[in-house]
Amino acid sequence: MATTEVLLDGTHDSRQLRNALGRFPTGVTVITTSADGKREGLTANSFSALSLDPPLVLWSIVRKSASLPGFLASGHFAINVLASNQPEMSHRFATPTADKFAGLEVRDGLGGSPLLPGALASFECETERTIEGGDHILFVGRVHRIRYSDGDPLIFSGGRYCTALPMRSPTATQDIDAVWGGLG
Repeated sequence: MATTEVLLDGTHDSRQLRNALGRFPTGVTVITTSADGKREGLTANSFSALSLDPPLVLWSIVRKSASLPGFLASGHFAINVLASNQPEMSHRFATPTADKFAGLEVRDGLGGSPLLPGALASFECETERTIEGGDHILFVGRVHRIRYSDGDPLIFSGGRYCTALPMRSPTATQDIDAVWGGLG
């Protein structure tokens, strides 16, 4: 297996950094909000758990996003975790259009943030704080309500959508129980 090494000295091709980051598979989410009657939504894989007590999550948005003012003004957002059968939903919210919600039957969550149909999980959040980070703004949200169902998540890895295949190792469950079991 060949390994590529790149010194990030300011003269590097940013594509190389994206290639390396793409080696880390992530779930796919659509993050939504509503400010002054206007719904905003975007596809993001920058979502992460931050804290169980208090319940905090985080995600980031590029500073040049047309949706940023709406997210900053709202004070609320919803994280919609997409299921493996929802790559079209991901594409819809990753593509700039006048109304990304056209034809969707959404429910209003906390602060009017749209909850998408068929999402595997949703997290309704109040913005706790924002943090400047390079070309992105990081949102930390306090989770007030969750919903989730059984199913397989949509995953993004190496520039493409995929799904998870369970491994045959019997130790994965034991490892998870050892890590998370002591937290409850």
